[in-house]
Amino acid sequence: MLKAEATIPTTAGLSYVAAVCARLAQSDFDARAEAGRGRVALVDDLGTGTLEAAPDRLHVRLESRTEQGLSVLKFLLSAQIEEVAAAEHPEVVWSGDGCDSADLPSLREMTVRRVADVTPHVRRITLTGQDLVRFEGDSLHVRLLFPPEGVHPPEWPKPGKNGRPVWPPEDRRPVQRVYTIRRIDASAGELDIDFVLHAAPGIASGWAAGARPGAVIGLMGPGGREVRPAAHVLLAGDETAIPAMARILARLPEDTAGQVLIEVEDEREVQSLAHPAGITLLWLFRRGREPGRNDLLADAVMSAPLPEHGDVFCWLGAEEAIARRIRSYWREEKGLDRARCLAVGYWKHALTLDEGG
Repeated sequence: MLKAEATIPTTAGLSYVAAVCARLAQSDFDARAEAGRGRVALVDDLGTGTLEAAPDRLHVRLESRTEQGLSVLKFLLSAQIEEVAAAEHPEVVWSGDGCDSADLPSLREMTVRRVADVTPHVRRITLTGQDLVRFEGDSLHVRLLFPPEGVHPPEWPKPGKNGRPVWPPEDRRPVQRVYTIRRIDASAGELDIDFVLHAAPGIASGWAAGARPGAVIGLMGPGGREVRPAAHVLLAGDETAIPAMARILARLPEDTAGQVLIEVEDEREVQSLAHPAGITLLWLFRRGREPGRNDLLADAVMSAPLPEHGDVFCWLGAEEAIARRIRSYWREEKGLDRARCLAVGYWKHALTLDEGG
């Protein structure tokens, strides 16, 4: 078991424990506080954080089975403490496992190995790097770090004493975008990322359009909520969500039933996706309708039947406004709790599709 701890001088420890736990509970974390003692637990028993208030200090202890879990707890609790105690400008300094490292444990420098076009608007880039085992789990998302033009060698964030990244100066700081690993082979030291290409590219799709073998990029993660096993699964999304849906489908038990709804421009954008025999795939074609500004995907999701038995999990990745609409529909009209549904805004219309994949 890996451990870390921090002590923050303060006379307001009681209120801070209550505030931190309340804020995390509102974000659907398993967090509770009572009589000056708080406890925060990560999913799947990955780790716990304990907060104890004394008259002159707040003491925090962390335990986790994995380096990844310990890093998440450090980041999560230092951020919360610094926010609720902002008036005191607290200094959170961790001691214990992983605190003497000069590099972020979640960061890898990656090099482009191959570039291939999967469809007219999807480019698959194979990246190679060292020690990729941590990225093989069920967490779907990673952060790609794009170095500014002309910064050679790239400058990456370093670990701060509070467990949060310390970034280079603004003019040398890499730009972050959230993406999904399409395929990973840690033994071969490589993984695939799919990029949606656009006529007016942003940071990520512009980089992908010009990427050549040997180009360097940063990778951080993984993160994101894992998909809950269920007898019936409904997956839905546009082209930016295809990598995530492919990963989910590949890990479903063979006896899983359900439906997958995928919005793309036309038949040329259809991809081959392995899936259990009881899952049906339906491709929805925009045919010139504006991405993120049509009802094609939302209407299909709201028309999709769900079984009465309740052993279901619904997942969507799409434009932010569509994700909000479907999240509300699943929660309020279908009565699904957080454990049975997840709608993720993969991009925002004002920022173009470039915001994720």
